[in-house]
Amino acid sequence: MVAEGYMSSRRSSGSETSVASMATMAQTIGLGGSIVKECSDSTVLDHTDVPPPSRRQRRSRQDAGATATGWRRHGRTAAVPAATQEPARCRRYSRKLRYNLAVAQTRRPKLGQHFLASAGYRRRIAAALDLRPDDLVIEIGAGRGAMTELLAERAGRVIAIELDAVLAANLREKLKAKPQIEVLQADILTTDLAALCREHQAEKCFVFGNLPYYITSPILHRLFAFGSWIRALALLVQREVAERLTAVPGTRAYGYLSVLTQLHSQPRIVLSVPPGAFVPAPKVQSALVSFQMCSTLPEWLQAPALSSASTAELETKFLDFVKRCFAQKRKILVNNLAGTYTREHVERALAVLSLPSTIRAEQLALNQFAGLFERLS
Repeated sequence: MVAEGYMSSRRSSGSETSVASMATMAQTIGLGGSIVKECSDSTVLDHTDVPPPSRRQRRSRQDAGATATGWRRHGRTAAVPAATQEPARCRRYSRKLRYNLAVAQTRRPKLGQHFLASAGYRRRIAAALDLRPDDLVIEIGAGRGAMTELLAERAGRVIAIELDAVLAANLREKLKAKPQIEVLQADILTTDLAALCREHQAEKCFVFGNLPYYITSPILHRLFAFGSWIRALALLVQREVAERLTAVPGTRAYGYLSVLTQLHSQPRIVLSVPPGAFVPAPKVQSALVSFQMCSTLPEWLQAPALSSASTAELETKFLDFVKRCFAQKRKILVNNLAGTYTREHVERALAVLSLPSTIRAEQLALNQFAGLFERLS
């Protein structure tokens, strides 16, 4: 990508970069401007019109009039343009500055973001979202605002949350003329979504996010903790994670994250997004996953043994139980739970549910996990 940016700047015919602009570029990428001072103000550092002669071209000079100021191109001698007659040191550092500027522009962001750069995919994603004209949309990781304005066109109000202070300030300046968009410099892991809904007098909100891959699971836990305040979710995640979120029992991808997600919602993969749609391009495929929020927890809250616990306490205990069940996926369930319950106790509970004692956690559906948890608690 860096090479492409460098070559495209070399190919941009007709553009002329002055010494002053090159000094600005040098300061931008932290190289200093001392090397540019050797060139005069009239020197042009862009020499894209005619490239320097190659070794073969220099050897093939046949015209008697060819001198150090000309070389043979396309069967005849061409004069070296004035742009290439500046000192060699200026030409060398002109190339170096352009290359390092391209590196600076494409360097991976420090927070692991992959910005959605494809206008086509931005439109496709916006069209796939189940947005309503009166929705309060909370956007996670707004970045450079690739999706923010598209969300505002389809919803009543958008709160764009961005952790990076520089990106948040730039986005606030960019969108200051749009009163329906609020830019909030904050961490989604500490943001109170219920307070935002109350502040904007919304019963529930719609959450959209292009999530950094390394922090997908903590963000999902945080969002599901505010599940009663969220109408629906739509998240861009790594394709492998999307498959885990939507996996069914008996498949390789089915695990704790599948149970967590399906405890709170009905997830489905809406759209696949290739690496080339992002800048910088990730090394993996991505996917847009939609979540219709509809908790299944109340269906089994009426068990007498569990009625004394609050919903939050009960959910925490249940998810801890599911984690232990998936502690080692290739082990049978009885062995994974051996550190917490006796073997006889687990086998007896499985028998009541008409499940074999050799069953593994990846073979249990959500309601079977719930039934086993009730009988072991």
